[in-house]
Amino acid sequence: MGQTIKCISPVDGSLYAERAMAREAEVSDAVAEARTAQAQWAGVSIAERARYCTAIVDAMLEMREEIVPELAWQMGRPVRFGGGELKGFEERARHMISLAHDALTPIVPDHREGFRRYIERVPVGLVFVIAPWNYPYLTAVNSVIPALMAGNAVLLKHASQTLLVGERFQRAADRAGLPKGLFRNLVLSHAQADRLIAERRVDRVNFTGSVASGRTIERAAAGTFLGVGLELGGKDPAYVRADADMAYTAEQLADGAFFNAGQSCCGVERIYVDAGVYEDFVAALVAVVRSYRLGNPLHPESTLGPMVSARAADFVRTQIASAVAGGARTLIDPSGFEANAPGSAYLAPQVVVDVDHTMSLMRDESFGPVVGIMPVSGEVEAIRLMNDSPFGLTASIWSDDLEAAERIGRQIETGTVYMNRCDYLDPALAWTGVKETGRGATLSRIGYEHLTRPKSFHLRMRK
Repeated sequence: MGQTIKCISPVDGSLYAERAMAREAEVSDAVAEARTAQAQWAGVSIAERARYCTAIVDAMLEMREEIVPELAWQMGRPVRFGGGELKGFEERARHMISLAHDALTPIVPDHREGFRRYIERVPVGLVFVIAPWNYPYLTAVNSVIPALMAGNAVLLKHASQTLLVGERFQRAADRAGLPKGLFRNLVLSHAQADRLIAERRVDRVNFTGSVASGRTIERAAAGTFLGVGLELGGKDPAYVRADADMAYTAEQLADGAFFNAGQSCCGVERIYVDAGVYEDFVAALVAVVRSYRLGNPLHPESTLGPMVSARAADFVRTQIASAVAGGARTLIDPSGFEANAPGSAYLAPQVVVDVDHTMSLMRDESFGPVVGIMPVSGEVEAIRLMNDSPFGLTASIWSDDLEAAERIGRQIETGTVYMNRCDYLDPALAWTGVKETGRGATLSRIGYEHLTRPKSFHLRMRK
């Protein structure tokens, strides 16, 4: 079979899927076919593109019963939540399809006698999407459907942990009758992906993943003038004001911190609480967390599944142990979670208090089922601590005071500000980050600006 890419299931450590890496001839053929198909696709009307892309969405949804357990085996999310990923996939895809006509309509300046002037949004050409495993359908659809709607061809490299998701995208595109070569799923190594970028065989790359991998992509793209969109790490904060509804806030923030075993780029990893309500909030949050059930993700009663690997779980265990050694306290007894097993991918959720910003737990991305909580004297201290991070993807404010949320939000260094919600992407809003979280944007009409380039027409009529 030659070199292969393997998916090791976090459910039981077994080999779940294995695929041969694409050979160079296959990659070259995919690029050539994509170039040919894109040249024709660029001339297809937006309405016709929408017809194909809608058919892709419909075809994907028809595979739901197969996809949900497949997801559990590949990355560990409990089957009871598997349908939620496809619901989000559909919401984002259909919104971006509906938005395309207005987003791609030429911009016409004020009339000037004797001239025709306008700006068209033209496709960049061939978009290379490198998607992660943690939300494998949601993160990929952010780029795949809008790129096609904008008139581009797409190459998709999915994470090794979610090999089969790339195949599902290919199957949906084929069932929709998308023109040959316009979309191609490729099984590639990191080195092969870097070469595609460094040799400028694509026109844009949209990557979601770690900061370290983002730097590798930027190095590969250096000097190529290739468009690069990066969504990287996060250490997303929440601020609980004294006027927040404690029961609601605790339930929502627990979900934001622990859903998907905390493996979310916009998951809540640190919480700052007004000192006057700190004890009440912590007690409410702990009560919610203790109600979770950690277990085999294929069992419908499980509300938490394993982390993606034992190595990832061990990193979080090390963070927690280091914090405790530095004076922090854990509030959840792991023995209350039967599936918790040291050294395995199954890790009990944990709430940590008496923490500070000298600890890795409060500074470095955990990407696991743990959250640190600190009391603060008020919004000035909360803002300072929320901004004391190399990351900036989302931040949430929990309050009944809209004016205060907007005032605080304007001072937070982040891509998205939430009030009374978290860990959610609204496709009508730009998904973006600051600092080491990356650059560029997906979703909303702004997302289309990164998948096209402006082309100005300045036409003078002599008669």
